[in-house]
Amino acid sequence: MAKTPERQLRNVRQWQPATLFYLSGLDQRKLLVLCGDLNVAHQEIDLKNPKGNRKNAGFTPEEREGFTKLLEAGFTDSFRELYPEQANAYTFWTYMMNARAKNVGWRLDYFLLSSALLPGLCDSKIRNTAMGSDHCPITLYLAV
Repeated sequence: MAKTPERQLRNVRQWQPATLFYLSGLDQRKLLVLCGDLNVAHQEIDLKNPKGNRKNAGFTPEEREGFTKLLEAGFTDSFRELYPEQANAYTFWTYMMNARAKNVGWRLDYFLLSSALLPGLCDSKIRNTAMGSDHCPITLYLAV
């Protein structure tokens, strides 16, 4: 069955609070690094065409608000912490329309850190020259 926009929104509204609750509890017990494709471009700087994508999955207000709540709960986007103004830094490009060669992409892949790990943050890199997928690898350097 295809997901309707209403059903997708309902899923986002259920998933985000549950995930935040789980991660916050885990963060109270141990240092936490959440990594992977979180399927959301948090800020306009995190995708090539923000105005044209406001209603598209991965850049809806609800998804972005959920990501903001993760940050407000004490987690840090390692890349934006180190490179707050770096534009055109993407980790995903569609296979269509030669998007990667034109760098028409989205930053969907993250390392989110517990606040206790922040003093050890050394670097967070996007390996955009690594080929083999519609996503590229990201690398986190921590001194702990």
